[in-house]
Amino acid sequence: MRLPQSGTTRAVIAALSLGYLFAAAHAQSAPDFYKGRQIQLIVGYEAGNDYDLGARMLARYLPRHIPGQPTIIVQNMPQAAGVVAANSLYVRAPRDGTVMASLSRNFASQAAMGQPNIEADPRRLIWLGATSFPGRVCVAAGSAKVKTPADLFTQELMIGSVGTGSSTSIVPTVLNRVLGTKFRLIEGYRGAQDIILAMERGEVEGMCSSLGQFRTHERLIRDGKLRIILRAEEAAMPEIPDVPSIFDQAKSTEQRQLMRFVFSSTEFGRPYVFPPDVPAERVEIMRKAFAEAAQDPELVSEANRIKLDMTYRPPDHLERLVGHLYETPPEQIETIKKIVPSLR
Repeated sequence: MRLPQSGTTRAVIAALSLGYLFAAAHAQSAPDFYKGRQIQLIVGYEAGNDYDLGARMLARYLPRHIPGQPTIIVQNMPQAAGVVAANSLYVRAPRDGTVMASLSRNFASQAAMGQPNIEADPRRLIWLGATSFPGRVCVAAGSAKVKTPADLFTQELMIGSVGTGSSTSIVPTVLNRVLGTKFRLIEGYRGAQDIILAMERGEVEGMCSSLGQFRTHERLIRDGKLRIILRAEEAAMPEIPDVPSIFDQAKSTEQRQLMRFVFSSTEFGRPYVFPPDVPAERVEIMRKAFAEAAQDPELVSEANRIKLDMTYRPPDHLERLVGHLYETPPEQIETIKKIVPSLR
């Protein structure tokens, strides 16, 4: 028998029903949000670059570790050495966890120094993690007159560059302005692989970039057609233990401090970020999935086979790095602006 209901009773039942429905929807929102969805992964570099290769590899393994197993689509946005990608993510991307980006390891330091074309604030971006621990090197063609770091102070080395904002420009320009080396930059190349081809054609004599860019060209190094003349890192690099550090050429504490700030970007690896304001539950889902995917045995095996560094860097480490950059005294920032490309 159906009992009559008062208006108050009906209101209570309706409220309880709505509460139940809301709770059910909320409970499903975290694990089920990505089911049947598509995630856009913006890469701030051209196809074939190590950022691109790493992102595409991650895009194949990451869905396995995300509840709902969404599809991930990679979009290259290489303009201005990845600055356009950072700005697009920060200003225009939806803040629901469906768009993330692989940014330049130099992005945070460039933003901290106030590079004028950067709209994105690294302190507000949500850091998901990073892959690789890329030591940077300068390489010369076997036919170049420059054979050692000391030669760079007496001989000009004509090197290819993507342009300001890229390691191919930042490393040699900083070394020229801080130490007095004689790199001569030829800018406008699309990426590291284009520069290596230009070296083989004799258009340029060298390039400064991450060591990973040369992993597919070991034969050229073995045959003496390319020579690693220095590493831009102060710490030793196990893969090339006999290559000297450019820090050995520093004549003062100030020179070392300036180079440490600019070259600290190595610690960022190849970082991945969400825009601000993505719901915390989705951030945790993606961070967990990212850590699992980067350490997936199949991914690690594939990366080792093609010699692509996919060393995992956790998000809290990246957040600390950003904090340290923004603690740099203003007077030191002003000095750095005078030596880093595009900030004079």
